Amino acid sequence: MSVVNVNKLNNIFSELLAKNKKPEKILIGYKAYAELISDRSFFEEVVGSAMDPSKRKYKNIKIKVTQDDSQLEVRYSD
Repeated sequence: MSVVNVNKLNNIFSELLAKNKKPEKILIGYKAYAELISDRSFFEEVVGSAMDPSKRKYKNIKIKVTQDDSQLEVRYSD
């Protein structure tokens, strides 16, 4: 199983932006979300983004927690 961390997520964003693609939604597996939320900076930004857990965001990009254990995917537009 791959290790999920905030640096990996930020690297995905950097790669997409370098290709002129705009991130629209982050799909995170529930176990990966648990790993990410243990990072203090991720926790503060996500928890502070909305009172309703289903509307939380990271870097102004909506987060969707999925049932796929370790999924980490960023959907984007061209």
